[in-house]
Amino acid sequence: RPRWDLPPRGRGSGVPPHEATPRAHGAEFFCLKALLSGPGPPHKPPRPRLASCDDDLLEVVRTRERLSDGDGITVDVVWDDWPGGRQGTDYFEQGQPPRGSKVIYDRARASATTATAEQLATDRLSDAAGFHTTGITPALSDQLAATTGELLSQANAEGVLTSFDLNYRSNLWAPEEAAATLGDLLPDIDVLVVAERDATAVLGETGDAETIARSLDRAHEFEVTLVTRGGEGALALAEGEVFEQPVYEATSAYPVGTGDAFVGGFLSRYLRGDDVPEALSWGAAAAALKRSIPGDVAVISEAEVREVIDGQTGGLSR
Repeated sequence: RPRWDLPPRGRGSGVPPHEATPRAHGAEFFCLKALLSGPGPPHKPPRPRLASCDDDLLEVVRTRERLSDGDGITVDVVWDDWPGGRQGTDYFEQGQPPRGSKVIYDRARASATTATAEQLATDRLSDAAGFHTTGITPALSDQLAATTGELLSQANAEGVLTSFDLNYRSNLWAPEEAAATLGDLLPDIDVLVVAERDATAVLGETGDAETIARSLDRAHEFEVTLVTRGGEGALALAEGEVFEQPVYEATSAYPVGTGDAFVGGFLSRYLRGDDVPEALSWGAAAAALKRSIPGDVAVISEAEVREVIDGQTGGLSR
């Protein structure tokens, strides 16, 4: 996620579950990521092993030493003693046209699938401005679906804004199964992010992005309904008003993580109190920058994002 600090903000703006929790100063941003399992050999300290992760936790753990306090990230680890637990992984094979890319998930018996709300650092919610998770988490197990629901409810009870990226993965569950599970979560969500194609496939919505956003808003009264449209940009509906954001020109070299970067950029400004159009521009700029960065983590600066928004990109910085 982009490494921007997030000052406190009241209910009205927003962030994923599994286990370690990156946060901005004072736990203003609660992000539950993945469950780790161990321990290591008896003569050595436990070594964390990634059990399941919806995007970038492994890289965060690996690079923890180089992430300073100024980056606003703290990683908490909860150890799993389940004898059958193992490291969950996924494999990405990037293709170039006409050959498509492919993701293979290997998450059977992943330690994260057993995580309960009681195991997690939920005390951080009390002074968080936002709690975010994605549809990948409840897709991994019935237990995680229940845990996701508990955490969203608890965040609401604490007056914390909740945001949710539907992020449907057909390799993890069928549309009908996803719809049944996610339908129970929607009432506790303040900011919904959904790809136009996922809104149709999973939620049964039809029409263009604005029609979809208005239909979802009527049914659930979200604070912000954000529909992403790939190369056509994004559309947000807030308090009955529609805002559209085009994409910024970018390479297609490293597309993985673009959606996460967009959500991170949007939330980083919305949580600060910026209006929806400003937050959308930051989301689009962060997404554009991610496409130029190998891997799936957008480690970028505010200055870089501002340069994209202002059109001052490219060239060599000396």
